[in-house]
Amino acid sequence: MELCGKNIGVALTGSFCTYDKTFRTLESLKDTGANLYPILSDSAQRISSRFGTPGEYLEKIRAVTGREPILSIETAEPLGPSSFLDILAIVPCTGNTAAKLAGGITDSPVLMAAKAHLRVNKPLVIALSTNDGLGLNLKNVGLLLNAKNIYFVPFGQDNWEKKPNSLVARLDLLKDTLEQALEHRQYQPVLISYS
Repeated sequence: MELCGKNIGVALTGSFCTYDKTFRTLESLKDTGANLYPILSDSAQRISSRFGTPGEYLEKIRAVTGREPILSIETAEPLGPSSFLDILAIVPCTGNTAAKLAGGITDSPVLMAAKAHLRVNKPLVIALSTNDGLGLNLKNVGLLLNAKNIYFVPFGQDNWEKKPNSLVARLDLLKDTLEQALEHRQYQPVLISYS
């Protein structure tokens, strides 16, 4: 399914090391003619790291999407009842966010947006970025892989020698995954190699 004209929610969580690639990927997504609606987690709004500051992230997401991001639980909740978005992507999705989503916890704008969106049977796409995907978070990844209306950007071990539990999505496959998810199909293969 073509993305041109589709309303796509893009929710950023705190995997700051992936932000450069994430913003480049979102720029490419915008070039398809899709309408991007940004949502930022509390961490994305408040934590400074060696990769940047919250002010820089906000400025960049506004520039990429042309819109003000949703920054609170209260403003994320109406996304469900309004059925406004065609699809929602959590990119990047940290292990913390994946664990909370699998456990039904909605304590951030991103998690509320996801819950509200799933409530109206719309597709949710997850682009994992977690250092413990093959550790403590593996059970949550498994639960989400089997959940209705949840689809994954193909992922794999990005650095199996130094970080053997780390799983990261191949963001170059985000567009293809979104197109398939809009047809309620999982892009295959889900597990990919980084070599």
